[in-house]
Amino acid sequence: MHVIHILLIEDEAYDVRRVRNTLHPLRDRLHIDRVVADGVSALEYLNNNRYATDVVIMDFQISGGVTGENLIRRIKETDPAIQIIVVTKMTINMTDFKFANSLLDAGAMWYCTKYPGDIEEYIYQPTDFILSILNAYQKRRLEQKEKKSRNKLRQSIHEILERNAIIGSSDIINKLRDRIERAAAQESTVLITGESGTGKELVARNIHYRSKRKYEKIVTINCGSLPGELVDSELFGYEKGAFTGAHKNKRGFFETAANGTLFLDEIGELPLPAQVKLLRVLQEGEIDKIGRTEQLRVNVRVLAATNKNLMEEVANKHFREDLFYRLNVVTLHVPPLRERRDDIPELLDVFVARFAREMDIPVPQFLPESQEALQKYNWPGNVRQLQNVVRRLLFMTPDVVSAEMVAETLRGTNSPSVMESKLYWNEDNILPWREMERKMRKEYFSFVRKKCRSDSEAANLLGLAPPNFHRMCKELGLK
Repeated sequence: MHVIHILLIEDEAYDVRRVRNTLHPLRDRLHIDRVVADGVSALEYLNNNRYATDVVIMDFQISGGVTGENLIRRIKETDPAIQIIVVTKMTINMTDFKFANSLLDAGAMWYCTKYPGDIEEYIYQPTDFILSILNAYQKRRLEQKEKKSRNKLRQSIHEILERNAIIGSSDIINKLRDRIERAAAQESTVLITGESGTGKELVARNIHYRSKRKYEKIVTINCGSLPGELVDSELFGYEKGAFTGAHKNKRGFFETAANGTLFLDEIGELPLPAQVKLLRVLQEGEIDKIGRTEQLRVNVRVLAATNKNLMEEVANKHFREDLFYRLNVVTLHVPPLRERRDDIPELLDVFVARFAREMDIPVPQFLPESQEALQKYNWPGNVRQLQNVVRRLLFMTPDVVSAEMVAETLRGTNSPSVMESKLYWNEDNILPWREMERKMRKEYFSFVRKKCRSDSEAANLLGLAPPNFHRMCKELGLK
């Protein structure tokens, strides 16, 4: 059984006695730690015994300079979770809402009057008075638990932002960070553009975890990996019995992301029929769930990303113009790595330290000429390609990384076209089959993707389900 620690602020001995008599039946549970006669002494005690008091019982009209609502506010500043019960000599009608609201607005939890019950022995109605103290203690515990949980969430979000930091000090990246902060402060739809490998998903995560929705989830879906016939059910879900095989209700991605953020990556790959429904969600905040007669309201913020020129897609009738303008409320462009070469040394330091820790190897030294070689390179695969190059260099586990090693590794990342018929083997370089198979698969996948308008089309030509194609591309470093 928890002891409830009480501070009593009362300047009349007569009323102190009445409060003590009222609490006496539960003296093992309700303990008055200190009695003070003025607000200044109360605040001094609370500041010197931080968080030791659970409930303050205070007379509204006491002597001294700090009284009434001002004292209530000052007490809450010492400990926001502390609960305050006000006792007043004022004759208060039960409909005196103005006075009651002023106390509650200041931070009090409950108040009572000193009208006679058995005025010689007790204050107010003893049962109600004691119950208010017990309730105040429970409220304090709930607020403390909530604060603890919120602090854990804040710490978790802080760690997430550290892991997803946008690295670089160039002017172009500083401007991007500033735009991310401004986008996070709004609720608008955001369209994130940029080449493959620049970090568009990273930008989306920074927007979410810096926004008011940061305590809710962010759901990421690659639109190019959605099979055409399942787009509706994946995005919007369906009701049990809606069609043959619908044995139970299915929540779509919009419902899963309720009150949070839905990140639609590769939005340009979304089929036209699904674009119509997405437009309705953005305009009305409602989804058409398969098998449901009424629309379902959803509260979701949408972030979208693309490596395509959507204006060209609109002109070619591959993307709806009205959806484009609805998505294009706020646009953030993520620059390619070749436009921010000054950030490469900083990116290199972070990636080398991170991957060396993951691989449990010492951090090698990069010679100045090796860093210079990395900065001069054009980086068609952007930051993702830089990450892959760093991993390859660390895999060789050298103590010192030379410019020659960098040049050799960069040549290895430039997969030749299948049409060039380049072979990977010779008498002096016999590769294991798995490595050879991976090189050939990566080369062929890259070739097919360049010939197709979308990932869905490429998956179809390769005879793969879009999710499997998307997964294999990620494994090969093509995503």
